[in-house]
Amino acid sequence: MNSATKASSALQGASGPGDPSESLRLGISSCLLGQEVRFDGGHKRDRFLTDTLGQYVSWVPVCPEVEIGLGTPRPTIRLEETSEGVRLVMPSTGDDLTGTMREYSVDRVRRLEKHGLAGYVLKKDSPSCGMERVKVRDRNDVPARTGVGVYAAELLRLAPDLPVEEEGRLNDPRLRENFITRIFAYQRWLDLVGVGPTRRSLMEYHAAHKYVLMSRNQAGMRRLGKLLGEATKDAPVNRLAEEYQTGMTAVMRRVPTRKGHTNVLRHMAGYVSDLMDSDDRAELTEAIGQYHAGLLPLIVPITLLRHYVRKFDVETLQNQVYLWPHPHEMMLLNHV
Repeated sequence: MNSATKASSALQGASGPGDPSESLRLGISSCLLGQEVRFDGGHKRDRFLTDTLGQYVSWVPVCPEVEIGLGTPRPTIRLEETSEGVRLVMPSTGDDLTGTMREYSVDRVRRLEKHGLAGYVLKKDSPSCGMERVKVRDRNDVPARTGVGVYAAELLRLAPDLPVEEEGRLNDPRLRENFITRIFAYQRWLDLVGVGPTRRSLMEYHAAHKYVLMSRNQAGMRRLGKLLGEATKDAPVNRLAEEYQTGMTAVMRRVPTRKGHTNVLRHMAGYVSDLMDSDDRAELTEAIGQYHAGLLPLIVPITLLRHYVRKFDVETLQNQVYLWPHPHEMMLLNHV
């Protein structure tokens, strides 16, 4: 099997209608899995992560505070504003743990590369793992939510393309659906580059994710298509893949709006409209309109489109990830 065929097979195998990849691995703050590693000896088990998402992924747990040698239970640590910038401090002893945590974090993130992570879920508000709005105490001990956990900062810096979220933000249905779409799309990307990208496989990946990208940013989707379409024959494929990945990450970080979804739904409806009778066409048009008005969840027009794509064997849309972005059993499209 040549490299082009291998890459094509990886894309097809990972992007079937909602089928999860068996190799999907996510990093996670250990306490979110129920591990008793918090400063008070407790945990922060998240039922969605353990009971729902956990059916489709393998977790790679990390607790930075335990792994740098702090016990459980342990004195609290926090971020403090000092003359040397924001530092990670243990108030009860005055110990500055910033250097230790940063050195550990760089090493730990690099060691995680061997797992081929498709995403990461961090613990909100943590001085080590919080990705945003972590409390930083000023010299008068007044807190401001302006910080980023030391470990989280290094993770975001060293793995800029990795989908990362906090468990608290995942309580928002739109952010949850966006994150899950991103991790499955990223796993498909890892599968593709794992067998060696080719021009053909890059074009196939882009074609399959066209409407996922369009729902987030139509101009960004077009730029990525232009990047691939205008690449010269002698352009290094690996360099082209890197440029595509950077652009794709920027687009996928954007949470799609109801307007963006409606635009995609109407585009896709155009492929089946002429094949439908007047009643079915009116039903689909009404469902899209009611979704746009906030009267129906996204799953309703998506389900109708899936039906007609199968009924009329619309090849152009059969492999569109937008219609099957993640396992339907998760029911994520029922709430956006």
